[in-house]
Amino acid sequence: MITDKTRELLTTYLQSIINTSNSKIGFGGNSSSPTQTGLDVPANIPVTTLVTKSDENVLEVKLSIDGSHLTGRVTREAGIFTSTPELLQRVNFQGVGPFSSSQTLEIFLLLEVE
Repeated sequence: MITDKTRELLTTYLQSIINTSNSKIGFGGNSSSPTQTGLDVPANIPVTTLVTKSDENVLEVKLSIDGSHLTGRVTREAGIFTSTPELLQRVNFQGVGPFSSSQTLEIFLLLEVE
């Protein structure tokens, strides 16, 4: 059994190792695999990342991308990484976009330690 304190400590540790300057979005959309080490089709554009601990065992990760980097493109995946960089979480989703240069894409990811 994992105690509440262990969940809290693991969540705090995850928050400390997420590299907020290394989150990525991509244009691929294949299903994820536990052995995956990166995105299918990385976009290689700047992503602003904010990581918040919303509960003792939940992290909320907000990715923001300026629409000027996404003009006419459709996004289908997002990932968060450590500084190493190692992939911590990859999420694929139904494509969103295309975007105009005046829009901002915001993607919200939750990491929950159970």
